Amino acid sequence: MKYVLVSGGVISGVGKGIIASSCGLLLKTAGLAVSSIKIDPYLSVDAGLMNPLEHGECFVLDDGGEADLDLGNYERYLGVTLGKDNNITTGKIYQHVINKERRGDYLGKTVQIVPHLTNEIQSWVERVAKVPVDESGRQPDVCIIEVSLGGTVGDIESAPFIEAMSQLQRRAGKNNFLQIHVSYVPLIGSEQKTKPTQRAISDVRSAGLRPDLIACRCEAPLEMATIQKIAHACQVEQGQVVGVHNVPSTYQVPILLESQGFLNTVKELLQIDAPSMQKDPKLVEQGKTIWQQWQGLATSQNHILDTVTIALVGKYISLRDSYMSVNKALEHAAMHCQKKLNLIWVDSSHLEDEHKEANPAEYYKAWHSVSTANGILVPGGFGERGTEGMIKAAQWARVNNIPYLGVCLGMQVSVIEFARNVCGMSKAGSAEFHEQCEQPVIVYMPEIDKTKMGGTMRLGKRATQFQPGTEWSRLRKLYGDKQQIWERHRHRYEVNPDLVEDLEKGGLSFVGKDETGKRMEIVELKDHKWYVGVQFHPEYLSRVLAPSKTFLGFFAAAADCLEEITEVFKDRHDLSHRELNLATNSV
Repeated sequence: MKYVLVSGGVISGVGKGIIASSCGLLLKTAGLAVSSIKIDPYLSVDAGLMNPLEHGECFVLDDGGEADLDLGNYERYLGVTLGKDNNITTGKIYQHVINKERRGDYLGKTVQIVPHLTNEIQSWVERVAKVPVDESGRQPDVCIIEVSLGGTVGDIESAPFIEAMSQLQRRAGKNNFLQIHVSYVPLIGSEQKTKPTQRAISDVRSAGLRPDLIACRCEAPLEMATIQKIAHACQVEQGQVVGVHNVPSTYQVPILLESQGFLNTVKELLQIDAPSMQKDPKLVEQGKTIWQQWQGLATSQNHILDTVTIALVGKYISLRDSYMSVNKALEHAAMHCQKKLNLIWVDSSHLEDEHKEANPAEYYKAWHSVSTANGILVPGGFGERGTEGMIKAAQWARVNNIPYLGVCLGMQVSVIEFARNVCGMSKAGSAEFHEQCEQPVIVYMPEIDKTKMGGTMRLGKRATQFQPGTEWSRLRKLYGDKQQIWERHRHRYEVNPDLVEDLEKGGLSFVGKDETGKRMEIVELKDHKWYVGVQFHPEYLSRVLAPSKTFLGFFAAAADCLEEITEVFKDRHDLSHRELNLATNSV
C-alpha cells in the first residue's frame, strides 16, 4: 500500500481538498486504483449536526455516513464510492478507543494518547485504505490522506494525528509514503513572498513529518526565482515545488499539475513504475480514456459563449460551500450540455412580502433574479426560515412554465404550493414549520427518533420505483425508462400519504415512490417544460464524467436542449463515460 498525505500551512482554505483530489485523479490516469481518507480534528462524531453556515455542506455517502464535503470532491474526481469510515474525526477515534477500554480490550493498561490513540488512528487508516472503492473491486494501490488541521500544523487538535502520520510514515517504509504540503505564497505588491512557506515547512518538520512535494497556492504563476528560493530554503529539488495558481475552473487544476511534471515526480518518489507494482491492464487503458475525457471537458468551457442562468433559491446563501454538491452537479450538467453556467444565488427570505418593507432593494433584486432566470432550483434545508420565499419561487416557476427542480425541502415546498394554490388547501403547510399545522401536507416520518438527533434521519442510498403509467415522465426517460433507481437520501419529513390522492386529482403526479408505495420520492407536472421535485439528493451522485440525470435534465430544459440530451440516454441507460462524452459533444 502506498500513502500520499496532504497537509496544509500558513492559512486555511488554500485548496488542500482540490489538490488531494487532483493527485488521486492523476494517479488513477496512470492505471492505479485509488482511495481517499479525510481526517478532521473536531470532536463531533460526524458532520450531520453541524451548521452548514459554519462548516459547509454535509455530504452523505451510500452507507448513510454524514461526512465532510471534501469526500464529495474525492468521489466526483475519482469516480469512487466511499463509506463513513473514510472520514475520521477526533470524536470517532476517541469514541472507538473508549469503547475498547470499557470492554477491557486493553487488559488493564493505562490508556493514553500515545500509543493507544495514535495506534488506533494508524490501524484505522490501514484498514480503510484496503477497502475497494470502485467498480473494479480491486484493492486500492494508493490511498490519499488529507489532514484538515484548521489549515495549519501545530494546532492543539492536530497533535495526535500528526504524531500518528509521523509513525505511519516510518511504518509504511521507504517509497511507500509521500507527503504533499500545501502552502500559500502571498503577493505583496509585485513580489511573491516565500517566508510564510519556509516557516510552515519548518513547523511540519519539527512535528516529525518530511514534506516531499510543496504545492504553492498563488494568485499568478510562480516565478522561477520563487521556485528556486523555496527549493533551496526547504531543502527539496526544484521539481518538487509546484505552483497552483488561480485558473478559470478547479477542474483544470489536474491539468495544471500535470503540465509541471507533478505525476512523474509522484511516480518516481513512490516507485510506481517499479516491476513490483503490478498494474491491471484494464485500469491502465481506462486511465488513459479518463484523462482524455477530463481534458476535453475541463478545457471546453474556455470556448463556450452560450450561457444559461440558474437561480438557486436557498437559505444558506451567505456560505456558498453550503451547497457545494448542488453547485458541482450544475457544473457537470453544463459541461455535458456544452453551455456556460451562470449561477445566481438568491436568499429565499428576500422573496417574502415582509422583506419588501424591510429592505425593498434586496426584495426587488431577488425577484428580478428569479423572474429573469432560465431555470429555478430550490435545494434542501431545515427549519421554517425562508420557506415562504421558496414557496413563492416554486409558484412562479409553475405558473410561468419555467424549468424547476426542487431537492428534498425544495420538493416539499413545491407540494405545499400546489396544495394551497391549485387544490384549495389554503392552510397547507409542514409539520416541520408548525407542529400544530391545520393541513399538514408534510409530516414527520413515523419511524424517525424524535429524541436523538445525530444519525437518525433517513440516510444513504435507497430505492425509488417509477409508478405504472408514468412512461411520459421526462425524468424517467433520462434514467433509461428503468423501473427502479437508487439515490442518496437525507430527510426527516415526507409528503403526507393521506393527502396524495387529493393532490394527484389536482394534477400533481407522484411518478416515483419507495418500495412500499407509501413514501413519495418524485413529483412531476405532466404539462410543463420541466417541473420536478425529488425527495432524494441526486447531487451526491453526480460526477464530472457522469453527471446526475436529474440535474442534467433540469439544466438541459433550461438550456432548451432537453430532447437532444434525452435522445442520448434513450437507447442505453448506462452509457460509458467515453460514449456519453462523444454523444454530448455531438449535441
